[in-house]
Amino acid sequence: MKLFHFLFLSLLLLNSCGNDDYNDPEIIEPDQVLVNAFPNLTFRTPVDFQISNDETSRMFIVEKSGKIKIVDQLNLSEFTIFLNLENKVSSSGEQGLLGLAFHPNFQVNGFFYVYYNPNQSTTNISRFKISDSDPNLANPNSELILLSFFQDATNHNGGQLTFGTDGYLYISSGDGGKHENGQNVSNLTGNILRIDVDNVSDGLNYGIPVDNPFVSDTEKRDEIYAYGLRNPWRMSFDKVTNMLWTGDVGASEIEEINIILKGGNYGWSMFEGSECRFGPCDYNDPLVFSFFEYERSQNGGAITGGYVYRGTKNPELFEKYVYGDFVTGQIWALDIITGENALVYNSNLNISAFGLDADNELYILNYSGSIYKLKPE
Repeated sequence: MKLFHFLFLSLLLLNSCGNDDYNDPEIIEPDQVLVNAFPNLTFRTPVDFQISNDETSRMFIVEKSGKIKIVDQLNLSEFTIFLNLENKVSSSGEQGLLGLAFHPNFQVNGFFYVYYNPNQSTTNISRFKISDSDPNLANPNSELILLSFFQDATNHNGGQLTFGTDGYLYISSGDGGKHENGQNVSNLTGNILRIDVDNVSDGLNYGIPVDNPFVSDTEKRDEIYAYGLRNPWRMSFDKVTNMLWTGDVGASEIEEINIILKGGNYGWSMFEGSECRFGPCDYNDPLVFSFFEYERSQNGGAITGGYVYRGTKNPELFEKYVYGDFVTGQIWALDIITGENALVYNSNLNISAFGLDADNELYILNYSGSIYKLKPE
């Protein structure tokens, strides 16, 4: 497997314009059923699902409208409100409280991070701390805004936060509804960002990793890790290979699954997937094309990125990247070795996100308010 990954990443880096071939594998539907994970609970516009990796059985559900709720695996019939930011969050369009990540040392320092829009033209990446008296309650007065940047519109805001094994915080930032931002590396939209939350640089509340790709270029933002993305909606690290997978929502024709590489240019808005979109079509600098892409006429209209499944209860899905489509509700499993794509379930849900519990078992978030699990028949 390691040799494959090396060769695959090498090919990605060597990709250039003009790839006209679509992945169109045979569709196979494994025997699965969809069950409501919390039948007694309803959530308001859930968009993220995280665990705190602190040896507890708690699951944290992020509501776009501004609340983070805890459900404990020991009691699936109740939730507690961990943090309420509804009075701070602007949830117009695709904006709101969009992402949550716990510090790798959360069990000791109690720090966690959120991505939210305080107004229609701004994104905040903020750190909070849990209450000193109650581990199920955050301290709402502990906010430290690490990073704030401009949004051109209320759509394409990205919003995922995740820590890598390097200890750095990765941030998905959409193009803010302005196509040119995909190739504009002088601002922070249309990118995957990477920052150091444990050290600070002069005048900042965070640090810049010394090996970020543009730290020596005065015309490019130091925080950028990769660029050329439209709306990277949900991203995750594979816990075994450490590859960073993201779904990138297309404009009108093609949905993408990308493996994020340091310094990679993913082509938007010149390219949508591997198709020349707005040009220039003779762009000759190296681009990183998608690992997999599908036409909207085939499978749906807005990809929702997921996870490489490493659990035990669904062996048919093992070592496959499970993702969905917000428009059609289809759930797919992409073999990360062969690239074969299989239809797992046609849910008819508005799939807003996926999540993993402490056992690496998969959850599916329905934007309308319910959360599901896949189980073999």
